[in-house]
Amino acid sequence: MNTSIIQKLEHFKIIPVATVENADMALKLGKTLLDANLPVIEVTFRTASAAEAISLLTRESPDLLVGAGTVLKVEQVIRAINAGARFIVTPGFNPTVVDYCVQNNIIIIPGLNTPSMIEWALERGITLVKFFPANLSGGPKMLQTLSGPYPMMRFIPTGGINDTNLEEYLKLKNVSAVGGSWIVHKNLISAGKFEEIKKRIEKALEITKKA
Repeated sequence: MNTSIIQKLEHFKIIPVATVENADMALKLGKTLLDANLPVIEVTFRTASAAEAISLLTRESPDLLVGAGTVLKVEQVIRAINAGARFIVTPGFNPTVVDYCVQNNIIIIPGLNTPSMIEWALERGITLVKFFPANLSGGPKMLQTLSGPYPMMRFIPTGGINDTNLEEYLKLKNVSAVGGSWIVHKNLISAGKFEEIKKRIEKALEITKKA
């Protein structure tokens, strides 16, 4: 696994999760992230524009660390990597997708929320995972509990996180970063409200300094 990319994700502390419905908006979003000093993005495969958006971002904004999220199939992994994605994030633990990534040295951050799934990840040498849906799966208290039997596991909680609970998650020793769409909401992207997005990023980064 490419530790430098993992280290960057842990350094950023926040991974904006963006659903880009119009690839033309991708470059403006990328510029906004760079201007706000948060050079990372997870582009979800929830739209037909995902691969094109990833390709544009990686080509035109080389200082931006771009990953692909909501990846459900090996075919999507291949499309994402060919488009330039540096890491893959899945909502759940699909052994076929995870094993493909592991066997091909592709950084995979699989989604999970149970001890059994954690052990599936550990069997494959994966020690950084997505905790999803975070709030509905027990939130910070669940993550604290999991740190007991699994001190080697690091989490990126995603789902139901915003400015009100961001600090609580980031203060946990087993949380490497937090993923969320609240700072790059798809409605803001579609409406071209990049100043609002920048303000949300800056506010979130201020919170990270307290954690």
